[in-house]
Amino acid sequence: MNEIEIKQKLDRLAEFQAQRDAVMLEKQALLDEIYTAEIKARVAEIEAEFSAKTEGVAANIAALEAEIKQAVVAHGASVKGSFVHAVFAKGRVSWDTKALDGYAFAHAELLSFRNIGEPSVSLRVAK
Repeated sequence: MNEIEIKQKLDRLAEFQAQRDAVMLEKQALLDEIYTAEIKARVAEIEAEFSAKTEGVAANIAALEAEIKQAVVAHGASVKGSFVHAVFAKGRVSWDTKALDGYAFAHAELLSFRNIGEPSVSLRVAK
């Protein structure tokens, strides 16, 4: 598949995403029609009430998560609780690829230790 065909597929993808967004907007418009001012006001009250309740819990969760992560790093191994598993991962090793490629040019035996992974693709909004 060439670049032009890929661009056409990307444009088709954008059209499908726009269709999805239009359907969601239409749905919301219909829902807004049936919500009376009284219902909207009550929903806003409920949202405000529960927002205050969840903020405190969210802060407690964030603080305890940070404490657990720090403890697991110090412990140096994964720890499994009854409901949550803190998975330890060693720090990633990285190398200066440009410098090593230059060095390997003069020392070809290094290339036998080189592995190249599979390429990947992520889709993002074009700017």
